[in-house]
Amino acid sequence: MNILNLPNFKVLDVKETDTDYQVLVESESPPSSCIQCGFDNLQRFGTKKQFFYDTPMHGKRVGITANRQRYRCKDCGSTFLENMWDIDDKRLATVRLIDYIQTASLSRTFTSIAVEVGMDEKTIRNIFRDYVQFLAETVKFETPRCLGIDEIHIIKKPRCVVANIEENTIIDMLLNRNKDTVIKYLAKLPNKENIQYVAMDMWLPYREAVYQMLPGAKVVVDKFHVVRMANTALEQIRKDHRKSIETKQRRQLMRDRYVLLKRQHDLTAQDMLLLDLWTANYPKLKMAYDLKEDFFKIWDCKSRVEAYDKYQQWANRIPTEMQAAFKPIVTAMKNWENEVFNYFDHPITNAYTESLNSLIRVVNRLGRGYSFDALRAKILFTEGFPKQKVNGHSKKSQMRGFGNMMQREERLIWDSEATYLGVPISTLISAIDEGLI
Repeated sequence: MNILNLPNFKVLDVKETDTDYQVLVESESPPSSCIQCGFDNLQRFGTKKQFFYDTPMHGKRVGITANRQRYRCKDCGSTFLENMWDIDDKRLATVRLIDYIQTASLSRTFTSIAVEVGMDEKTIRNIFRDYVQFLAETVKFETPRCLGIDEIHIIKKPRCVVANIEENTIIDMLLNRNKDTVIKYLAKLPNKENIQYVAMDMWLPYREAVYQMLPGAKVVVDKFHVVRMANTALEQIRKDHRKSIETKQRRQLMRDRYVLLKRQHDLTAQDMLLLDLWTANYPKLKMAYDLKEDFFKIWDCKSRVEAYDKYQQWANRIPTEMQAAFKPIVTAMKNWENEVFNYFDHPITNAYTESLNSLIRVVNRLGRGYSFDALRAKILFTEGFPKQKVNGHSKKSQMRGFGNMMQREERLIWDSEATYLGVPISTLISAIDEGLI
């Protein structure tokens, strides 16, 4: 009985311990001709024992020792070892074990896999890196018309997240948000001249990188990064105001702060009563709240000219005693004026990318111990995650692990000729809900 279920091997002996199976095999597929000259005048020329790892079985690790036959060609005199088709051509492991490790490495730590299969953790890590490199070279994400650039702080560092705004997908995560890193990424994008708009926050290296590599693209500052600065200014004024009121009122103001931060059209009847109470007794808070609301209303304008005029009027109304709190807004609007008001000509935002960032944080929390490369690969390359573009339309892809490319091309599911549109937020949500991440 072939306990391994590998038809190219003949099982000679099986030894079982509490933790392992040790299987002795020989090949069932001897060569028919010389690999050098092609003639079939071969003679046996001794054997060589080699050890290989295989996928775990019945909760135990599996090791295969193969009596590998050596042959000598009587015509050309060359010697060679018989080929073993079930063994990976790069590592001392079966092809199916490489497949197993590749798939598992996207969802588990390298240490846990190493313990399970009996291999060294460094080998597991190298298999993972080879797999990710293969995927990076094979899976082509379409360069979008509207590119979103944002950042997320995970694994102790800020990372750059790149999104396709129109398709609502994530297309890459970069190791950091440095200018050089972003430039290198943009330089490698295929058909980057197709990018017409780039939405970003007010991070100078992003702007400089985009203007250098995408001179024809319009940079649009994400409005949410701008308007939330008004809430920050209001919070600063509220905190300064607490110093001048009694302890009881100070505590109440801290509990009621959410009312001041809410948009006016979102206030409930109870919220309105609380807001009226605070603003009636403290005119400074009312003035700050009105400035915050009026700043938000600028983004309701229908044209760039109208928005610009409205902003100038708003800035001129800031009283002297509040200029310090609102100075970050005024400075940002001055330094990023063109990119901020580009929104009114091209109303795109990174709101979707912000949602993706929240999901990435969830994935990061669920996978403590992941390296950045593992987290990136898990999000971008996990089976079934990316959308595939077929005949101009998107299609959810069907994907499995990749093993020995030379020996098993028929099992390769990633289509090197296909174009992928990135990973949608709906897919990540479903994966988290179903426990796939």
